Formats: sequence, C-alpha cells, structure tokens
Amino acid sequence: MSVTPSSAETVEIPAVVDGQGREAARPGGLEALAVSAWFGDHKVLQQVSLRMPAGEVTALIGPSGCGKSTFLRILNRMHELVPSATLSGEVLLDGEDVYAPGRRLTDARRRIGMVFQKPNPFPAMSIYDNVTAGLKLTGVRTGRGERDLLVEECLTKAGLWKEVRDRLRQPGGALSGGQQQRLCIARSLAVRPQVLLMDEPCSALDPTSTRRIEETIRELADEVTIVIVTHNMQQAQRVSDRCAFFLAAQGTPGGIVEHGPTGAMFDAPQDQRTADYVNGRFG
Repeated sequence: MSVTPSSAETVEIPAVVDGQGREAARPGGLEALAVSAWFGDHKVLQQVSLRMPAGEVTALIGPSGCGKSTFLRILNRMHELVPSATLSGEVLLDGEDVYAPGRRLTDARRRIGMVFQKPNPFPAMSIYDNVTAGLKLTGVRTGRGERDLLVEECLTKAGLWKEVRDRLRQPGGALSGGQQQRLCIARSLAVRPQVLLMDEPCSALDPTSTRRIEETIRELADEVTIVIVTHNMQQAQRVSDRCAFFLAAQGTPGGIVEHGPTGAMFDAPQDQRTADYVNGRFG
C-alpha cells in the first residue's frame, strides 16, 4: 500500500456507547508491518515492523534523526499532513489497517491519541473546556452532568484533579508547564482512545513534573496502550514494558536494530550497537 497526503476531511464521529453513554476504555494492540516513509524523495524509514501489545508501554529509543517521531506520527496518520509525505506498509489496530480505503482519518485520530513534546492546551480556553474539547471536535454529544464526571475522571487519571478542581474555569494557559502537559493527557483521554502516543512528553519539564508524568503513564497502561518516544534511557527503563531501538547510519533511512522486553534490551541486548547506545557510548 502506498499512501499520499489526503485532502481535508470533514466527518462527524458518532457517540460511542457504554453504560453512561460512551464506550468503556479498552487498550488496542498496534502493529506496524514493513512501514517505509519519505519526505519528497528523501527516504526516512526503511521497512519498519513492530508489534506494540495492548495494555503495555512501548518505548522508542535511539539518536535524533533516526525516524522515531516520524514513525510515531505514522501510527495515527499525522505523517500524511506533511504535503510531501508518503509511506508504504500497514498499521494495524486490533488487526484492522488504519490506512485501509474508506477508513476515516478522524476515526484513526480518535482511537489513537497523541501527546506532543511541547504542551499545547488551548491557552484562552478554560481547564474544563480544554478537557472536553476533543468531544466537540469528534462530534460526541454529552450532557452537562456527564461532562462534569468526565472532566473529573480524566483530570484524576492525568494526576491533575487535586491541583485544579477549584479553578476549572480558569485558562489552561495559566498552568505550569508540567500541569499543561497533564492537561493535554486528560484532553486526549476524554475521547476514550485505545492507544496514546507520546512524543518526548517530558523533555521540557522539570524533574518533579517528569516524575508525575511517568507515574501517570504507568497508571494509564491498564486501560490504554502507550507508545512513547524518549531520549532518556532511565525514563525508558522506568516506564516501559518493551523497547525498540531505532538507528540510521549516515545517509541511510532509519530502521529498528533490536526490540524486545525492556529488561532484556538494557541488561542483555543482542546487538552491540544497542549495548553501546543504552550505556551512553554514543547518541
């Protein structure tokens, strides 16, 4: 399969249903099969295949420029937003290709959420409205009482409720950097994703905020599959169940050198390049 940038789509996602009107959170298994990617004529990924099991945290590690963030964006179809971007291969969510013909772009984005490196709450929008913004964007209709419960639930899961419960109507942009990142996590959780992608979510945060984000990641893993890009090897060891080591030799596209359980990747890697990287000998 080859995918080229799609034109803008305007679709409305119907409300998903559980006992309170929404689908209960359920982790989804992701699998990339022979994924290659280009920006124009420049190939940045070569035949990447990786299984990211449901309900686990998979860390993508490797030096800058080896395609980790590009791979992450391919997983929820953000790569195709770049005008020159193309790709080949398949991305399966619970066995179904998210790039299959007729598959809605917004459906992929709802089921596979994203938290970016730099916190990006809507600065003038209240904390409360930031959490519920995704519902409006995906066309999910909820009553006021249900929204109130959802805001508390998602802020609690993101480790932020106790800090902001008395100022929910204040602007999200007034929060600290670490609080803003946790607000973005809460916003992503509100639409009940099966997978949450995180692109270096702690790189701009202080140690205390980083610790809180890491605690949140571990607590969320039971209900949402997490794939995180990180350059912090200690963080990868602390939060992940599995790791994939990406590498790109000079002038060649990136690919996976080795992947497996985190303990094995750090304690007994099979490839010398992996051992050198996780022990700080390059990168």
